[in-house]
Amino acid sequence: MARRLQERRLVVASHNPGKVAEMRDLLGGHVAEIVSAGDLGLPEPEETGTSFAENAALKARAAAKGAGLPALADDSGLVVPALGGAPGIYSARWAGEGRDFGRAMERVQRELGTSADRRAWFVCALALAWPDGHCEIVEGRVDGVLVWPPRGTRGFGYDPMFLPAGRDQTFGEMAPEEKHAISHRADAFRKLTAACFEG
Repeated sequence: MARRLQERRLVVASHNPGKVAEMRDLLGGHVAEIVSAGDLGLPEPEETGTSFAENAALKARAAAKGAGLPALADDSGLVVPALGGAPGIYSARWAGEGRDFGRAMERVQRELGTSADRRAWFVCALALAWPDGHCEIVEGRVDGVLVWPPRGTRGFGYDPMFLPAGRDQTFGEMAPEEKHAISHRADAFRKLTAACFEG
């Protein structure tokens, strides 16, 4: 049985404003007050895990311990089978120090070369941790294909080159509410909400 969140305050363990805003939208109504790790001046732990789930748990536990409050972290990224699963857990690192995802998308395109296999999926692992170390973890996924050149200026990260299955707009072209309805993060949030927030 999953542990339910009873507390009124929750830390979103992220320093990325785009991600914090998206998580606020997805958490709407379930938590009275949401603060980010960035707002609290908490350091970003080194992501030493070998999977999305391990890295999410690492970030959530560090923030929960640092703030003395429950903390929610996500670790997400783009998985490209033709690149052996890369960039995977290194998705943000491919963008470099300046978080230049234009450069990261160019690298994906360059490494794909003439490959006919342009399948890809986004994975999102969510970890909800408490100061006592307890942690609940769920994973979500959305499948699609990669397009080039990138399309749209919405979303963040690799969104402009990701075309979800059965859609004619990339995540970079979609309105936020449309993306939230089908994204990997939304899939993970549905699972987390059912386990830890409802009932």
